[in-house]
Amino acid sequence: MKLAVPRESEAGETRVAATPDTVKRFVALGFDVVVEKDAGTLSRIPDEDFVTAGASIADTAEAALSGADVVLKVRRPSETELAAMKAGALVIASMDPYGHEDAVAAMGKAGVAAFAMEFMPRITRAQVMDVLSSQANLAGYQAVIDGAAEYDRALPMMMTAAGTVPAARVFVMGAGVAGLQAIATARRLGAIVTATDVRPAAKEQVESLGAKFIAVEDDEFRQAETAGGYAKEMSDAYKQKQAELVATHIAKQDIVITTALIPGRPAPRLISREMVASMRPGSVIVDLAVERGGNVEGAKPGKIVTQGDVKIVGHLNMPGRIAASASTLYAKNLATFLETMVDKETKAIAVDWEDELVKATVLTRDGAVVHPAFAPAAE
Repeated sequence: MKLAVPRESEAGETRVAATPDTVKRFVALGFDVVVEKDAGTLSRIPDEDFVTAGASIADTAEAALSGADVVLKVRRPSETELAAMKAGALVIASMDPYGHEDAVAAMGKAGVAAFAMEFMPRITRAQVMDVLSSQANLAGYQAVIDGAAEYDRALPMMMTAAGTVPAARVFVMGAGVAGLQAIATARRLGAIVTATDVRPAAKEQVESLGAKFIAVEDDEFRQAETAGGYAKEMSDAYKQKQAELVATHIAKQDIVITTALIPGRPAPRLISREMVASMRPGSVIVDLAVERGGNVEGAKPGKIVTQGDVKIVGHLNMPGRIAASASTLYAKNLATFLETMVDKETKAIAVDWEDELVKATVLTRDGAVVHPAFAPAAE
């Protein structure tokens, strides 16, 4: 069995889909692991470390991918990469399929079995395979670090002989995995932290981290969570009430971090230009949803823009800004999932197509798009 780990070809992608630790696991499972030259360089993993772990190094992506039974990637494969893969190969990555149905169809046409890691069910068995959580956790941390770097004052309260420096006020919008880590990080740095979310369960989580919860807590709010634990789309009336509360609150904040995303939908708009204008000079907003259209009006993907005296940080690929840590967690997510597809006694690939994890994540198989969310578009 050959397993390939190509270098990520998309501009700005610093992560890698395997680490020396996961390579050792793959070798123990019976794989011949081939890593493309310099695949781990931006995650501080030199080729020599992969070789020591049991991998061989290929000079090109084509050489790495040729004949591979399994391909591990961070981003979905490009047309060039697909052309180098054999039919029937298992391709495991974060596929970002919504809005890219043509790319999903291309994977089906190429004959690969493509698995979208972001569709991993949020069940106990799959927690260690949950790439959304592992990467969002780091994104929440990095958002605070980037926000603090752009904010030209100290975060913690400092009492000195020359006077007292007041603690910064940090407001986190969205208390999912990224938001909760942002709250925890901002608290560690000494800020006064508040947070909001449309899910009732988030209130207890926010308060357990020492932050104050801000929300319009009416009947709609109490029912605003799906069975899968995601936020529901709220009514226009609720959005208006919440926006009025948030607008009043934002005007008093120093750093605001927005994390709101709805799977398969554009990011909800949480902060208007008027809200930005109401903030104090030197305030900073970090928009973690900028890749999906942004939570903040005026946010620009990949840029830090200034509106009045307020900075809006729109870095792309926030986990990639902390690549060494992000790759370590992401690679473990993939390795644990792949292990469920290998017969450890015969050391052969043995995918159980009826397994709930496989059924939830498989996009394409046997030359067709099979995921129910995308199959109709391919017909």
